[in-house]
Amino acid sequence: MNRLSNPFIISGYEGERYFCDRRQETLRLGEEIANGNNVALIATRRMGKSGLIQHYFSLPEIQREYYTFFVDIYDTQSLRELVLKLSREILVRLQPHGARALKHFWDCMRSLQAGISFSPAGEPSFNVQVGEIQSGIITLDEIFQYLEKASRPCIVAIDEFQQIGNYPEKNIEATLRTYVQQCHNAKFIFAGSQRHTMGAMFTSAARPFFQSVSMMHLDSIDIQQYDAFAKALFAEGGRKLADGVTQAVYSRSQGITWYTQKLFNTLYAHTPEGEECKVSDVEDALDYVVRTQSYSFEETLFRLPEKQKMVLIALAKNGPSKAITSSAFLHKYGLPSSSTVQSAVKGLLEKDFVTNERGVYSVYDLFLGYWIQREF
Repeated sequence: MNRLSNPFIISGYEGERYFCDRRQETLRLGEEIANGNNVALIATRRMGKSGLIQHYFSLPEIQREYYTFFVDIYDTQSLRELVLKLSREILVRLQPHGARALKHFWDCMRSLQAGISFSPAGEPSFNVQVGEIQSGIITLDEIFQYLEKASRPCIVAIDEFQQIGNYPEKNIEATLRTYVQQCHNAKFIFAGSQRHTMGAMFTSAARPFFQSVSMMHLDSIDIQQYDAFAKALFAEGGRKLADGVTQAVYSRSQGITWYTQKLFNTLYAHTPEGEECKVSDVEDALDYVVRTQSYSFEETLFRLPEKQKMVLIALAKNGPSKAITSSAFLHKYGLPSSSTVQSAVKGLLEKDFVTNERGVYSVYDLFLGYWIQREF
C-alpha cells in the first residue's frame, strides 16, 4: 500500500498502518465471534466503532474464513431502507468471490431479482429503489435465507443499530431477534452510539434482545499508545512531534478518536517536512478547523428555533451540564423557564445536536461547541 500524503485519516479505513492500537478490542471481538457469540458494541459516536469493525474484518484469517458485511443504518427510516442497504452491501462484498457466490445470493433474493443485473463479464448492478421493495419482511426473510445457506460463515455488522427503534414497523426488535436467533451460519455485531438506548435494548428483561449478546464498550485509545503512533507517522513523513502535543490534543478532543484524528490531520498538514510540531500549534490547528467550518455552523444555528438555539449556546458555553433546569442555570444564561429548556433539549436530542450520557448534557459536535464559545 502506498504511503498517504496525510497519514491521519478522518474517514474510512486505509489498513493497519494507519490504524492506532485497539489490539485488545480486536482480540476480544475475534474471541466472541469465534466462540459463537453475537456482540453489542457501544461507544460515543466518532469514538471509532466502525474503524474497529473494518480493522477486524480486514484481518487475513477473517477474510479467508468468512463473508463479512457492514452497514451503517443511521440514515435509515424503515425496515425497507435497512434491507435495501444490506442487500446492496452483500452484493458488493460478494463480487470478489466470483460468479458462483453472486448467483447463490441472487437465487435467494426473489423479491429483488428484477433490479439486479449482471454484465457479460459477470459484474453485478444493483438498481433497486426503496419504493420497489414491496415488503421489508419478505426481503429480510430472503436475506436470512441466504445467510443461513452461504458457502462460508458470515459476520454481519450493523452500525447505529439503535435506529431500528425509530422504524414505523411494529415489533421490529422481536422480528429481528427471531431471525438472528434462528440463523446459525452468521454472527452479528450490533454497534451503537446512544448508550442509554443501546443499553436498554440489550439489558432490559422486557426487550427481545435481552441477554442475547456479549456487551463491549469502546473507550478512548490509550494516550501513550496514540502518542507513539502519532510520533511514528510524523517521523515517517520527515517531521518531528514534540512531547506534550498529544496531551494537548487529547485535552481538546476529549480523547474521542475522530476529533483527535482531525486535529492531527491538520497539525501534520501545517508542519513542513523537516520541521517540528509544537504544543503551541494545537490551538492554532483548532482555530483553523473551527474557522473552516464556521459557515456551516452559522447555517446550523440560523435554522434552529430560537429557544433551541438559546439552550444550545448555553450548553456550549457551560460545558457538560447536569442541572440544566435549575434556577442558577436559567439565570446564568438568560433562559426563560425550566419547561422551555426541557422542550428545547428534547428537540436538540432528537436532532443529535446534544447528547445525554447518564444525565450529563453536552453539545455533540465538539468543534461546534468551540465555535459557539468563541462567537457568543
